[in-house]
Amino acid sequence: MSSKQKITVIGLGSMGATIARLYLAQGHQVTVWNRSADKAAPLVAQGAVLADSAAAAVRASHVVLMCVYDYRAADAILGAEGVAAAMDGRLLVQLTTGSPRDARDAQAWAQRHGATFLEGAIQAAPEQMGQGDTPILMSGDEPVFRAVAPLLAVLGGGIVYLGEKISNAAAMDLATLSTIYGTMLGFLHGARVAESEGFDVAEFGRIVAGIMPTFAGFLQHEGAVIQSGDFKISQSPMRISVEATQRILQTARESGINSEFPAFAAGLFQRADAAGLGGEELAALIKLLRAPA
Repeated sequence: MSSKQKITVIGLGSMGATIARLYLAQGHQVTVWNRSADKAAPLVAQGAVLADSAAAAVRASHVVLMCVYDYRAADAILGAEGVAAAMDGRLLVQLTTGSPRDARDAQAWAQRHGATFLEGAIQAAPEQMGQGDTPILMSGDEPVFRAVAPLLAVLGGGIVYLGEKISNAAAMDLATLSTIYGTMLGFLHGARVAESEGFDVAEFGRIVAGIMPTFAGFLQHEGAVIQSGDFKISQSPMRISVEATQRILQTARESGINSEFPAFAAGLFQRADAAGLGGEELAALIKLLRAPA
């Protein structure tokens, strides 16, 4: 690919508009389209071309980036008059957050209409885009990804290619979000513990921030344990967590604060202990989670 490209951006919410601005700043020829055309005005003032329809936007460029609210919105746009026919010979880079099934269905749709397809998951806020460490997960046909990689690098330097299986980016996005939400639930319960004991919750936040690098290293170790299949004790025996989660639950009940989170966690660890996993590494809890629902 030459250094300056024609590129279409469909979807001009906070993230889509940021993506378009990044490409304009690099001198690329950017065509934009949004269901609400008024959102394009600032970008047009910066040199973007506003297409009069989604189909016209697709026809304008070989590379089409889409970033809309969800896959329902994406499907509605792709199903609009003339869009499917315009897709022939194009590369659709889907940056809309979705599920692994969404990614598989989108790839099948693109292939039926003569387009190539890459799935992406942006793991950053709009103001964090375009930085050297901006994390973006990508999956799809490797030669296609390698060809467009310089163009994608405009969006951030932390691009991780996860392989040709199209659902990989969406699956990894959900896996990391699960980690984030699980951590957030634990943090919020910890904030209630702090409040109930009269602690400064801001100070609690600072303490948590200080231990996060060590915790991240621990999670990396546990991931390696799971991949190896060898659950002999290496850093943290399961039984310690069985007892710790019971203490958290007991404290919540004694303090009269919400106990839903520790009850869930303690229940899982109790079941793991009853299944004979107490004498293994903490990561052995995954054996319980592997059981059929």
